[in-house]
Amino acid sequence: MPSETSPVWFITGCSTGFGLELAKLVLGRGWRAVVTARDKSRVADLVTGAEDRALALDLDVTDAAQVKAAVEAAEARFGRIDVLVNNAGYGYQSAIEEGEEAEIRAQFDANVFGLFALTRAVLPGMRARRHGHILNITSVAGFIGFPGSGYYAASKHAVEGFSDSLAAEVKPLGIKVTCVEPGPFRTDWAGRSLKQTPSRIADYAETAAARMKSTSEISGTQAGDPVRAGEAMIRVTQEENPPRHLVLGGFGVNAVTNKLRERLAEVEAWREVGLGADFPKT
Repeated sequence: MPSETSPVWFITGCSTGFGLELAKLVLGRGWRAVVTARDKSRVADLVTGAEDRALALDLDVTDAAQVKAAVEAAEARFGRIDVLVNNAGYGYQSAIEEGEEAEIRAQFDANVFGLFALTRAVLPGMRARRHGHILNITSVAGFIGFPGSGYYAASKHAVEGFSDSLAAEVKPLGIKVTCVEPGPFRTDWAGRSLKQTPSRIADYAETAAARMKSTSEISGTQAGDPVRAGEAMIRVTQEENPPRHLVLGGFGVNAVTNKLRERLAEVEAWREVGLGADFPKT
């Protein structure tokens, strides 16, 4: 039987990519886990041989009834949720001008509003126990708006802002929040998990269209290792003072570092103009 003191993880989007590898690592350590996918048959293999400490559930994070039922089932089975990993979501690429309304809204439903809903559902239990850690899988795009990824970047920026506020609210309650911000990793994100609206406007050929083409071309050759990423996520949950932002992969670390330096330099360059917008001191 699993130890009643082992942590209970609740991971969304476990059929592929980060969710799949992280679930394997968590269960491989003998811990307990709720593994979810839109079709739980796709995560059945994760549970095989670990039925006493693994629970597979159907979960479409855009379905409020399924969100409520999944959290209730997890707490009924294990008594608590110690770590919530909001991993479910997908990419959408297009030039801003050519973005399709239905695609944009569907992505926000999954990447943003679904994440919000699941977080709200899990918080009462964590708050009552004064314990928990929420890992929100965002992206380097949460810091940097790449051409061709404006709507995806917007969804990740939204989660970053949400997480900053969430962290400030729940820190006094013993709940920790970390945004995990991967760069390019060797998952199927650019294959099965990416939707695109092809750019047909010639003016975007060297920006949005070029980047969409390169995204597809590098799929399967990215430097990032999803297993090592999972190990990094596990490590931060074991820290007394985990980072608020965990940037993963060499590309991501370098890109975010450069962006933050660039932004700070810009703020400093315009400091006097910014300060001058206040009412004059009397």
